[in-house]
Amino acid sequence: MADKKNFMLRLDDQMYKALEKWAADEFRSVNGQIEYILYKALQENKRVGTEKKTADKK
Repeated sequence: MADKKNFMLRLDDQMYKALEKWAADEFRSVNGQIEYILYKALQENKRVGTEKKTADKK
């Protein structure tokens, strides 16, 4: 398993609730959903390779 960094992220209540619902709709945790969103954004902006990662699984 790849090493992961921990860090604090502050979100307003409305944003967190929206992420929580989106994550539930896709059967992910909020943390998993944030990782998925960030990874997809990095791919789209050619900041990481296009190979599939664990965060990309549904």
